[in-house]
Formats: sequence, C-alpha cells, structure tokens
Amino acid sequence: MDAEGVVDTGALARLRARRPEAVAEAAARRPRRPLLGPGGRLMIIAADHPARGALGAGGDALAMADRGDLLRRLCVALGRPGVDGVLASADILDDLLLLGALDGKVVMGSMNRGGLAGAAFELDDRFTGLRPEDIRRHGFDAGKLLLRIDYDDPGSLRTLQAAADTVNAMAELGLPVFVEPFLSRRDAADGRLRNDLGATAVTKSLAIASGLAGTSAYTWLKVPVTEDPDDMARVMATTTLPAVLLGGEVGPTAEEQLATYEKWRGALRLPTVQGLVVGRSLLYPADGDVAKAVDTAVGLL
Repeated sequence: MDAEGVVDTGALARLRARRPEAVAEAAARRPRRPLLGPGGRLMIIAADHPARGALGAGGDALAMADRGDLLRRLCVALGRPGVDGVLASADILDDLLLLGALDGKVVMGSMNRGGLAGAAFELDDRFTGLRPEDIRRHGFDAGKLLLRIDYDDPGSLRTLQAAADTVNAMAELGLPVFVEPFLSRRDAADGRLRNDLGATAVTKSLAIASGLAGTSAYTWLKVPVTEDPDDMARVMATTTLPAVLLGGEVGPTAEEQLATYEKWRGALRLPTVQGLVVGRSLLYPADGDVAKAVDTAVGLL
C-alpha cells in the first residue's frame, strides 16, 4: 500500500505471474508471534467471506468484490494497535504476504468454503480451502472451519465427519483450529438457510463441536452472541474450550452499533471468552472509517 493508501493490484498480478514462488518466500521470512499475546486476548479481522461467494457488506451486494479496496481496508485494520491478526482464504493471505502486512501477526487460514452462499448445496461445507498441511507449510498459526448442522438434512453427517477428520489432522500437527458451529435450517417460505441463534440451539452446537475428533486439545470455538445476550453465561458454561466471539453484522445507526458493542462487551467478560473475530462490520462500517471502527472494537478488550 502506497503513501496515499492505494494497493497496486497490477503490481501484485505481475509479481504473481512472474514469480509465483514469491508467496512461499514471503511466508518463510514472515516474523511470527505466539497465538496469544501478553494481554491474553485475541482481536482478529475476518475476511474469508468472498471465497464462499458472500461479497455483500451493508447495502452493497458486491462491496468485497473490489480486491484492491478490500486489501486497503485490511491493511488499515491490521495496522491499528491491538489488532492481532487476520482470518482469510489462501488468495487473500497470499496477497497480504506479498504486501508484507502479516509480519508479526496471527494468521488463520479458512479451511472449508465449499458451502457457497445461497446454493442448494450450501450445507455441504466441503473443505475446499487451506488444508492442514498448507497451514503448516506456510507457517500460519491456526485454521478455522465452519460447521453448520441441519437436523433435517442427512448430509450434515458428512459435514460432521469431515470436520472431525480436520480437527484430528490439525491436532496431529499441533495446530489450533477454530470451529464455528451453528444449528441451521431452511426457511420454509423462501428456502434460505438461517442459523438459529437461540440459547438452546447455540448450547447444542457448542456441545457438538466440543466433542469432535479424538482430542479437543487444540480446538477453539468461534461463537455467536445469542439473540438474548443475557443467555450467554449459561450458553458458555457448556464447555471449557477457549472461545472467541463471532462479531456478526452491526446495524447502520449509532444506536444499533452501540447495542451490538454492548453485547460484545458483556460476553467478553465471561471466563472462557478470549477475544473477538469480526469482519465486515469493521472493514465496511457505515461511516467508512475503518480505523475508528477497529479501535472501538479493540477498546472492548
């Protein structure tokens, strides 16, 4: 990113075309850090949505389709004090490596992006992203998988099995894996897939995710705030696994933003909650000020 805050996507494309090995070289020389810093908290910026065809943010259905703009916003966010790292698919992580934006940051690779947003096969979350061996080879710090379960869809059993296999593979390599579980269902009216954020559903999803695989030693949970934030203490009592909060969408008005931040603030007080993973609401805030939005979220920690 230049002094005017512009990412030269043409230069990135030329480098990729002429020297594809530059990605591996950048990964090899990247200064690393522990997953948890001295404060014991995690603030991660999420940007793995495009790989699942989910490009919208706010009222713009294609907000994340401009890669140069997305990379600029990510560089701004990663440069703010208190931001620990990023969660993204391989293509975005490769861009950020070439830009030198991942030095000294926690890098989380998004692993299953096959459940494309709006597709008939959306619940069939195949592992089409980074593999455990990719995360190890590049020296990344953790992986993340999405686990959506529909009790009315027999195919959810395949997703559970694939998730368990991946948790096992990550544990064998000594790599943390963040599991983002939901109980989901198809809306009878429009057929859209919806995640159930009621306390009972979130509790069940955490119990299922915690019991995956042959060990939970390297498993973290990525947890949504329930519809009623007062339920979070009871929900989080389901497991002793460390967890981070899934930020979700933040409304455009100041009142809605304040309400969301207060939900996060309350949940962050719970003993097993170690931090935040937030994406579009910080990268594409209503007022366009990425630095201000990120600083506000960091302040909650």
